[in-house]
Amino acid sequence: MGVNYLEREARNQLIGEAGEQFVINFEKARLIHVGRESLADRVEQISATRGPAAGFDILSFEDNGAERFIEAETTKYGKSTPFFVTANELNFSRRNPGRYHLYRVFRFGAQPRLFTLQGHLEECCRLQTAEYVARPL
Repeated sequence: MGVNYLEREARNQLIGEAGEQFVINFEKARLIHVGRESLADRVEQISATRGPAAGFDILSFEDNGAERFIEAETTKYGKSTPFFVTANELNFSRRNPGRYHLYRVFRFGAQPRLFTLQGHLEECCRLQTAEYVARPL
């Protein structure tokens, strides 16, 4: 029996959206913990309000009020499971290294865990080309 790619994509999208909600809740709790409730109220799921063209998934804030751009990547597997990033996400991280954060949510569904990396993705991840766009000549 073959792989149902539509089903797989739908499942991955559900995990991704649930992971983003996990990160939003984490960020709100982090900001409330440091006494920045007003900033916690402004955390936004950019992937839902602006779409993928934004180059990141969640807008949050630093303790001092500066914007924090978060790319959330979620897996139900282990910490080292590879993930995909788009050229747009990579370019956005390059333009905003001081404010760009990758939040890696892993073991999602069982006992979710999270770690973060800050900066340009080329400096905090080992990148490997996985896809090309081809146009007929």
